[in-house]
Amino acid sequence: MTQFDVCGPLPIGTTVLEASAGTGKTFTIAALTARFVAEGVAELSEVMLVTFGNAASRELRDRVRERLVSAELGLRDPATARATDADPVLQLLADVPDAEAAVRRARLARALAGFDAATIATTHSFCSQMLAGLGMAADADPTATFTEDVDDLVREVVDDLYLRTFASGRSGPPFLSHDELLELGRRAVGSDRQARLEPQSDEGAPGRRRKAAQAVRAEVERRKRRLGLVDYDDWLSLLRDALADPVHGAVACGRVSSRYRVVLVDEFQDTDPVQWEVLRRAFHGRTTLVLIGDPKQAIYAFRGGDVTTYLVAAAVAGARATLARNWRSDQQLLGALDDVFGGAALGDPRIVVRPVETAHPVPRLTGAGAPLRLRRLRRTGHGPLWKGLPRIDRLRDAVAADVAADVVGLLSGPGQLTGRAVQPGDIAVLVRTNKQGQLIREALGAAGVPAVLAGGGSVFTTASARSWLVLLEALEQPHRAGRVRAAALSIFLPNDEASLDAAGDEVADRLGPRLRRWADLLADRGVAAFLEVLTADERLPERVLERPDGERVLTDLRHIGQVVHAAAMRESLGLTALVEWLRRRIAQAAVEGTDERSRRLESDAAAVQVMTVHVSKGLEFPVVYVPYAWDRWVPGQLEVLRLHDDDGNRVLDVGGSTAAGYAGARARHDAEESGEDLRLLYVALTRAKCQVVTHWAPSGNTAAAPLHRLLFGGAAAGAQPAASVPPPPDDDVAARLDQLARRSAGRISVEEVTATPVQRWTSPGVAVDELSVSSFTRTLDEDWRRTSYSALTRSAHDQPLGSEPDAPGTDDEHDAEAAALEPVAEGHPSPLSDLPGGAAFGTLVHAVLEDPDPAVLDERCAEAVERWLVPGVSAQALADGLRPVLHTPLGDLGTTLAQVGAADRLAELEFELPLAGGDTALPHATLTDVVALLRRHDLGPVSGYAGLMAGLEPQALRGFLTGSIDAVLRLPGPVYAVVDYKTNRLGAEPLTTWHYRAEAMAEEMQRTHYVLQALLYSVALHRYLRWRQPDYDPARHLGPVLYLFVRGMTGPDSPPDAGVFRWTPPPALVTELSDLLAGPS
Repeated sequence: MTQFDVCGPLPIGTTVLEASAGTGKTFTIAALTARFVAEGVAELSEVMLVTFGNAASRELRDRVRERLVSAELGLRDPATARATDADPVLQLLADVPDAEAAVRRARLARALAGFDAATIATTHSFCSQMLAGLGMAADADPTATFTEDVDDLVREVVDDLYLRTFASGRSGPPFLSHDELLELGRRAVGSDRQARLEPQSDEGAPGRRRKAAQAVRAEVERRKRRLGLVDYDDWLSLLRDALADPVHGAVACGRVSSRYRVVLVDEFQDTDPVQWEVLRRAFHGRTTLVLIGDPKQAIYAFRGGDVTTYLVAAAVAGARATLARNWRSDQQLLGALDDVFGGAALGDPRIVVRPVETAHPVPRLTGAGAPLRLRRLRRTGHGPLWKGLPRIDRLRDAVAADVAADVVGLLSGPGQLTGRAVQPGDIAVLVRTNKQGQLIREALGAAGVPAVLAGGGSVFTTASARSWLVLLEALEQPHRAGRVRAAALSIFLPNDEASLDAAGDEVADRLGPRLRRWADLLADRGVAAFLEVLTADERLPERVLERPDGERVLTDLRHIGQVVHAAAMRESLGLTALVEWLRRRIAQAAVEGTDERSRRLESDAAAVQVMTVHVSKGLEFPVVYVPYAWDRWVPGQLEVLRLHDDDGNRVLDVGGSTAAGYAGARARHDAEESGEDLRLLYVALTRAKCQVVTHWAPSGNTAAAPLHRLLFGGAAAGAQPAASVPPPPDDDVAARLDQLARRSAGRISVEEVTATPVQRWTSPGVAVDELSVSSFTRTLDEDWRRTSYSALTRSAHDQPLGSEPDAPGTDDEHDAEAAALEPVAEGHPSPLSDLPGGAAFGTLVHAVLEDPDPAVLDERCAEAVERWLVPGVSAQALADGLRPVLHTPLGDLGTTLAQVGAADRLAELEFELPLAGGDTALPHATLTDVVALLRRHDLGPVSGYAGLMAGLEPQALRGFLTGSIDAVLRLPGPVYAVVDYKTNRLGAEPLTTWHYRAEAMAEEMQRTHYVLQALLYSVALHRYLRWRQPDYDPARHLGPVLYLFVRGMTGPDSPPDAGVFRWTPPPALVTELSDLLAGPS
């Protein structure tokens, strides 16, 4: 296979890139994306990146963006980029004439500007998007509800089918139990939904089992359709069916492929047949399709991943290549791993470990032993033997203890990692099962080494969940001494075995009343209140945080408490139902997945990471322990088998162990499982940067274990080790492993495990400052505030001053006192006389007039009345009252609100202007300074306002000024006018246009300080236009302020200026006020 050079010719057609562990797969994808875009092959919108998981897609998005940013920045100086050897991709992009380099940089800049719209998605998300785009060409319900998990539906279907079939007794005794049918249904509907069910024969129990599984599968699909539900796999199958449709398929394929010129698929080894069929039909032979993956890391068969599909795709690809440089592991460690694998096939002759170069020829870890340390246990020293082998549980305990002792030795020893001591966070322990992980974590915790079960496993698998269950069981039945004593030993209460034994029966007498009180509290006030009382009563944080893993345990306890509380509230669960709910969640935690993941803490990063191999995929650590690669249990009987037929088709054999073809199906299943075991070992060992520590032990589970098969199976290069190899005698084991160590030239060491007490690790002392109470020494800036026109003038209206802007709504429209008005003369009646006043009505009117289009007035009035619910206002009356407002002439401007088009009207222009530098401390003005400024200018119809404003409290103008201009109109010129709507009554009813003559409105403008509001709005518009209007000139572009007193606007025949107060502030006044508010520059 040829080696792929990311700086070589760009891939065309369909290309498969095999990316061994640590060879920079994500780097390659990001680099290829940058090259495709910069070299003009495709716009970023024409490139699709597909991966298998939300977390992976987020990481890929970040890495691609970083690559585009760095390339764009580098191409700003092509000469320097050409001379930079540290970034070969940038060097390649810059190795063109300067003019072409500028074009490439512009392409990258354009891609970054639209990066948020880039298609970087999971396979399922891509399918969902394509289905939406295909519309009627796809048999997809656009109103369907997405569900992540259908297990509840499967359980419901199984319950119904089981009762329907067996409850009456007419079908004879059940040929399988309810639990067996549930397992069949879950397997048939889960990740193997697309697999063919076997056996095909309908005879006997095997045939009935297959028909039962088929019935569950069909019924689940029928109910999903009826309920309008879709899940991840539905998106895949629906798109596959649309692309394969004999009538519309060709059109659908063309529409999907036409959107993208380049498609890169990450983690392709984890694909399944349906995903590959979608990619093949849509893109193979139509566009550039790059499939990047590593068949040696295909370890997700249980989730539907199918390495056979990868091999099929590789066979039809136009080109195949491999990434040849490892950027993760030291050279000596890579050599040691080659010695262990020996070129063996990992489940298929086409899947082998290929030699790679290294980017780290010099070891980064020194003084800690060989790069690969193999620790060997003997048969003796672990209790009685059975069939010549120790008990498996004794060996597991011994290995866990040895891992703890070895980690303590590594942390306390002379080892140096790039010039510093090894820390717990540098170490990972990789296991196959969560049970093994718990064993390791407890051993490390007992040795004082901080360790965390990483990877976000379900919180219901933790000891904290079991403690909650024990406590709730005791609350449910506090009269049962066994439950009370069990609760006494839980993490919630301060007891241990010795104190419990010494107390005898007194424990139940002492603890029982407390449990009853807590049970009453839980019933009356809920789980959350009970947990808070329990935490305080038992000093839970103080006790738990004394443990090495205290922060982790306390977090899990509170997390479970929150989930239990939510379940109790959501489903109205009593205590007995709550116990059953939690018991079921704990039992099904492994089946249901990780919908409630353990919350990650910052302190987790500084602890030894204990995780399963599946969780570790994609991660790397300086030192990796793989303690249980010798432990692989193979069950004697399996009732459901996953395998492939001779044509590579996925098969789910549900016939059970009595089926006629069981032996052959079991052999295929075991062969595929043993191949995946080898690939799991490859993933585990290749997580290490500097050192791997692994164990070997002789047990009944050792024969089928992957490490044992590699070491003692004797497989030639390109061949797969035997599926089972009996453990040799101890002396033969020692001789064989010593021979391997000698052959490795120091890369591998073999160490015999001896029973020695585990020393407790003490973290090196870190100087900690003595704690003291902090003193507040800063001076508060009491002049700083976020203010508004309403806040500045509040003292004039007997309202308290606030430092925050007003809540949304209108509160500055107050009716004038009728006693102060002149006798009423003739005039047109107000169209709003029958409608109320006040702030609520003003807010309602403002909401309608945001769009003064007469065509939508009735609709907007109906919506506003329904939303604001102002008493005494109907939608029809409001529309009738505001319609004349829209057609009233705006003074001598020659237009009305209705005649100003949407393109020339900006509604609700919100602003937040810095006063005296905003957050930057600058000398600031006060309202007194504004008064002095007004006195220097001619204010025209409001010339007396400066004296009135002098009576306001002289507030400091420091911080931010916020507000919202009702509307800005662009008039011919262009000239920009500020519009503000007012609903004030300027007299007693019945109101006429005489009440809204120019003199009355000018008086109201001054009395209510609307003059200040108008000036502040003009400043906001001035600052806005400075950025938006070409060749802006305040004298030319700043127009009038129009205060529209809508109660006086009676339509086209309204008396001149009635209801329309027009005033043009001097442009010099606006600019000087803006400068005054801004502070010194």
